[in-house]
Amino acid sequence: MALLVLVTVLWAFSFSLIGEFLAGRVDSDFAVLSRVLLAALVFLPFTRWRGIPGGMKLGILVTGMLQFGVTYLCLYRSFGYLSVPEVLLFTIFTPLYVTLVDDALSGRFSPVALLAAAIATLGAGIIRYDGLSEDFLIGFLLLQVANFTFAAGQVGYKHVMARYQLAVPGYRTFGYFFFGALVIALPSFLIFGDASKLPATPTQWGILAWLGLAASGLGLYLWNRGACVVDAGTLAVMNNALVPAGLLVNLLIWNRDADLLRLALGGGVIAFSLWVNARFHPRARLAPGTD
Repeated sequence: MALLVLVTVLWAFSFSLIGEFLAGRVDSDFAVLSRVLLAALVFLPFTRWRGIPGGMKLGILVTGMLQFGVTYLCLYRSFGYLSVPEVLLFTIFTPLYVTLVDDALSGRFSPVALLAAAIATLGAGIIRYDGLSEDFLIGFLLLQVANFTFAAGQVGYKHVMARYQLAVPGYRTFGYFFFGALVIALPSFLIFGDASKLPATPTQWGILAWLGLAASGLGLYLWNRGACVVDAGTLAVMNNALVPAGLLVNLLIWNRDADLLRLALGGGVIAFSLWVNARFHPRARLAPGTD
C-alpha cells in the first residue's frame, strides 16, 4: 500500500493546480493531450515490443483508454462547471465503482469490500458536503463518468497483470497504457480542441509539464503497480484518501476556508474503513509484487 500512499501525496496537488491555473484558461483537450504525450514519452524508451502477448498489449491499451483518456477528458471538463471542493466531493463515489467492477470481473460479490468503500464514501462526504453550484448536475454526471472509467481502468489493469504472469518488469509494458490514452485524447483535441486557448504563460506550461511527467507518467504507473498488490477493498478506500489530501493542499497553499473539525472527523472515518477491510475482508492482503 506504500505506493498508493506515495501517489496520493503526489496527486493531492493536481486538483488545485488544475482548478487554480488551467480550468477556463487552457483548453481542456489540449491539457489532457499534453499530459498523455509527455507520459508516453517517459515510457517509450522502456517499452518492450516483442515477446509480449497480444492480449496483454490490448488489455493494457484499453485500461489506458479508460483510466487516462476518458477519465481526464471528463475530469477537465467538469472544472468548467464545478469548484475544486465540488470536484473533490463528487469523486467520493469512485470506491463503490472499484468494488463493483472488481466483483463483476471476478464473478463474485464482496459485501465487506463494498462496506469498506461505503464507509470511506461516508468519510469523504463528511469532509466535503457543502453548497452546490447551479451547474452541479452536468459537472456531477461528468465526474461520475470519470469515476467509473478510472475505477474500471485500475481494476482492469490489475486483472490483466494477474492473467499474464510474465517475468517482465511492469515499466516495460506500461507504455501501452499511454498509447491507449492517446487513442482517445488525440481525436478529441482534433475535433473539440480550441487552438485559441493554448497555454500562454510559463506557469501554465510548467504545470502541464509537471502533471504530464510526474502526476501522470510516474503517478499512474506507481498507482497501478500498487493496485496489483492490494485487494479491491483497500484499493477502493485509497481512492478516497485523495479527498482529505487534496483539501489539505487547497487549504494550506491557497488558503481556502475549510472546516478542520469535519476534515479530521472524515479522515478518521476513512482510516476506520481501512481497518474494517483489513480485519474482515476474506481476501484482504498485501501480496508481494515485483517491478
